[in-house]
Amino acid sequence: MLKIALARLHQGHRTRPFPNGPPPELPDRYRGRLRFDRSRCPTDCRTCVSACPVDAIRLPGPAAATVDLGRCLFCTDCADACPQQAISHSRDYQQAVRRRQDLVVGRDQELALAEPLALELKRLLGRSLKLRQVSAGGCNACEADTNVLNTLVFDLARFGIQFVASPRHADGVLVTGPVSTNMRAALLDTYTAVPAPKIVIVVGACAISGGPYLDRPETCNGVGDLLPVDLYVPGCPPHPYTILDGLLRLLGRAG
Repeated sequence: MLKIALARLHQGHRTRPFPNGPPPELPDRYRGRLRFDRSRCPTDCRTCVSACPVDAIRLPGPAAATVDLGRCLFCTDCADACPQQAISHSRDYQQAVRRRQDLVVGRDQELALAEPLALELKRLLGRSLKLRQVSAGGCNACEADTNVLNTLVFDLARFGIQFVASPRHADGVLVTGPVSTNMRAALLDTYTAVPAPKIVIVVGACAISGGPYLDRPETCNGVGDLLPVDLYVPGCPPHPYTILDGLLRLLGRAG
């Protein structure tokens, strides 16, 4: 017992203070939303557009550049290809939004971060939210970063949010993956089994738009028009803090 007590004292307090407290510690290789340096971007260059593997960048002109964060894989292809080094990634982990169109942002435009649920839903779910996670053909990256929220570092349960085994015990579904044609019926059946009122959360580029599987006949391009979505969490995969921040914003508990 003494060894256990000493080990526990040595480990200290592992749960991170969130959302209040110091900013989260992000790894050096973390990549947030794209940033464009207008002063370095020539008017006749389309290198970043052709380099993007998912057609996430629109560049009709330097002043009108837009990035669809719902498609963006947060890779470095565009930044690596840019001859003027005009593209970089921010360090901002807060990226979840309520509407799909809010993920399409201009060069100097800030994200319209997610607002809380309607008053009645917030009253019902704000202190106890049960989610059924559905992996609809994902690669397990978004699934892993969702699952890690249950560890003591993030301690999702302290906010009253839990993942449950049965959709009949859930208040909503959290979907990852591009929704393969083989998973379409399973996803719809799971959603139907959740008692009303219910919410839908999509996590990752695949679930939002199809990701690298966009327009493949084997997928449905993400949740898309299949279900009414209440929260979009972009990324490939999104950082656990991005997911957690989105969930708390949805419940009106982001600080």
